[in-house]
Amino acid sequence: VKELMVFLDIAVFEIILAYLEKRDWKEAFFSVLPQRKGAVPLGEANDLSKCAPSEKEDEDNDSDGN
Repeated sequence: VKELMVFLDIAVFEIILAYLEKRDWKEAFFSVLPQRKGAVPLGEANDLSKCAPSEKEDEDNDSDGN
């Protein structure tokens, strides 16, 4: 639990520093948040789901190779 709190403190500090540099909260958040987490701004999540392949398509592609 202590490690998580330290990580969160560092992340908050980095977001604030990024905001001071960029003067844009959205840019600050998304420059600090790990891309692998798939974070997207509210309202843009629906746009990305239209472009991303569905899980069903992924399963179909996996089964073709075997």
